[in-house]
Formats: sequence, C-alpha cells, structure tokens
Amino acid sequence: MEKIKVAVVGYGNVGRMALKAVLEAPDMELVGLVRRASSIQKSLPKELEGVKVVDSIESLGDVDVAILGLPTRSIPDVAKDLLSKGINTVDSYDIHSNIWDVKNALDKVANENNAVSIVSAGWDPGSDSIIRTLMKALAPKGITYTNFGPGMSMGHTVAVKDKKGVRSALSMTIPIGYGVHRRAVYVELEEGADFKEVEESIKSDPYFINDETIVTQVDDVDSLIDMGHGVLMERKGVSGTVQNQRFEFKMNINNPALTGQVLVCAARATTRQKPGAYTMIEIPVIDLIYGDREDIIRHLV
Repeated sequence: MEKIKVAVVGYGNVGRMALKAVLEAPDMELVGLVRRASSIQKSLPKELEGVKVVDSIESLGDVDVAILGLPTRSIPDVAKDLLSKGINTVDSYDIHSNIWDVKNALDKVANENNAVSIVSAGWDPGSDSIIRTLMKALAPKGITYTNFGPGMSMGHTVAVKDKKGVRSALSMTIPIGYGVHRRAVYVELEEGADFKEVEESIKSDPYFINDETIVTQVDDVDSLIDMGHGVLMERKGVSGTVQNQRFEFKMNINNPALTGQVLVCAARATTRQKPGAYTMIEIPVIDLIYGDREDIIRHLV
C-alpha cells in the first residue's frame, strides 16, 4: 500500500495533536513539520526527535496533503499558496459566517491546480456539521440548538492573543441554553496596556460581537487553562407529518485532540475526491475512515 504523504503546517495545540494522529494512521507517512524559521532556531521539543522540521514545505519533497494547524485568519492565504503548488489542504477554519466565501475562493485555486481542499474540518464546524445535517434530514421541519462548552475555545483564544497589549489569554465558552452562549475571556496584559482599550477591541471582534462577552484581567492565565470542551446538540422537529421528534447528540472532549483527529480524517478524504474545495458535509463519511470499503460497510451498516 502506498501511504499518503502528509505534512503538518504549524505546531500549536492543533498542529501538535494532528502530528500525533498522523503517526497513528496506518495509511499515512509523516514527511515533516513546517514551522516559522524563528521557531526552528530554538531547541526542538523532545517529541519532535526524528521528525523533519523545516521552514518551507518545498524542503520536504513530495507532499500529498498539508494539514494546516494555523490561526484561522491566516488559513485562506496559506491554503491558496499550497493549493497553487498542487498540494491538497485541510484546515479547521472556524469563523462560521465566512466559510462559504473561503470555500469558493479555495475552490477556484484547487480546480486550477488539480488539488483538493477540505475547509473547516474541525469538530465545529466539521464533525458537528455532519450531525446537524443528519438531524435536519431526519426531521426536515424544526429547530436545532447547538450548545458549546463549558470549555476553552481555541479560535476565540487565539483571536484575543492577537490583540495589542495582550500577553496571554483564555476564552471560555459558557452555554446558557437553546444555542445561546456567554464568552468568559481572561487576559494577562503587557506592561502599560490599557485594559479598557483591550476590552473594547475584544468585544468588537467578529468572534465575540454576537455573544455576551465578559473580559477579566488576571495575573496568570496559564493557571486557568483546561483543554476540555464539549457540545450538546438538540433538535425538535417533524418527520413527515409527525410532531415532537426529538434528537440529542452529546460529547465531552479534549478540544485540540479531536480537532487534530478530524483533520487527519479529512486529509485521508482529500485523496478520494475530485479537484475542488469542500466542507465536511459534502464528503462521504466512509471516505474519512481507513480500511477496506467492504469491511467497513459490513461492520458499520
């Protein structure tokens, strides 16, 4: 069996977990890790012993798929660059309102270069999107409520860390119920930073503007961090003409670990699609799984 040659781009929380998941995948070969030059110049973590670490994907030779473990706002440009080289990409872009536009932009580049991109391949958006789609199919009329947390939101946390004057940050998602959330943001400020200015910048950010957001200044963010998260999705709707069909899906997770695993599943699926850009709900779920197709069907259907 010829293995899928995978590169991981970025080594934050998601990149670290995606790299571990690639090493566990029997049909994949980790060809290397792409990091900023400044990070490579520092001593490498012990867990990267034996991994080829470079600052340019061209240094890795043949790459079938690049897993982007990067901050959301940098993903579109990096994905376009890699797709233009004929390299498939998967990412966990998580600004829901922009996903359609990002998908369309990457679709053009992917088609022009005979490549495949799977956009927003995390757990939400991502695997949760598949569950929401299935729930709607089973009860076409109705309402689905997605309740996140309580837990650390990586995308929201990264967005706060990028704010001027912020040394470190944590954004917690607190479910209030029926799809309504509160954002509890904890910030450790740089010396001389103005808390009120930082608070206003956070609350006006697209990540936070639609939710109640409470910003608190703390001395040590690290003492608060817990990677645990979760989701409860509920749908009450109508199947045919029958009312009061009720579905629930619940999970408690380690956020970056699940995101990394979904990215690896999506990386596998890129090798089974025609050129273009896709979201998770457009991918046959069997394409996410390693193994013989007949065996999978016999065991799971």
